[in-house]
Amino acid sequence: MNTKALNIGIAGFVIGLLAMAAIVWFSAPSLMMLQDESPYGYQETIAVFETQAAEAGWSILNSTDMQAVVANHGASVPGVTVFDLCSSQYSIEILQRDDERIVTPMMPCRVSVYETSDGTTYVARMNSGLVARMFGGLIDEVMQKASAETEAFIANVVN
Repeated sequence: MNTKALNIGIAGFVIGLLAMAAIVWFSAPSLMMLQDESPYGYQETIAVFETQAAEAGWSILNSTDMQAVVANHGASVPGVTVFDLCSSQYSIEILQRDDERIVTPMMPCRVSVYETSDGTTYVARMNSGLVARMFGGLIDEVMQKASAETEAFIANVVN
C-alpha cells in the first residue's frame, strides 16, 4: 500500500470518528432526557401523577416547588415541581450490594412536572433505561425494571 492511500485511509477514519462524536454530542441531550406533554393543566397533572405513582406502588419521598424556591430569591418562573420517587423493591436490590451503590447519586428517581410560558404542561425525567445500559449487570437489570414501571404510570398521566 502506498503512502497516499494510507494517508487517505487515516484521514477518512479520523473524519468518521469526528462525525460520530458530533452526532453523539448533539443528540445526547434528547436521548438522555424524556418529556411528554400532559393533556391536563399544571395542578391537575400533579394530582394525576401523584395518584398514578401511588397506584403503581411507588412512594413520593419529597416534592419540591421550584417556583416557590426561586420566588424566595426574587425571580419568577412558571410552575415546576420536582418529585423524588422510590420503589423499595428496586432500591433494596441496589442498596444491599456494595458494588452497586455507585448509582445512589441517581436515587431516588426524579420526575418533574412543569409548565411553559404558553401554559403547556410537561412531565420530564431522565431516560434511566438508557443510562442503565451503561452499567450493565444487576444495575442494568434493576434500573430497566424500575424504568419500565415508571414509564407505564407516566403513560397513564400523559395519555
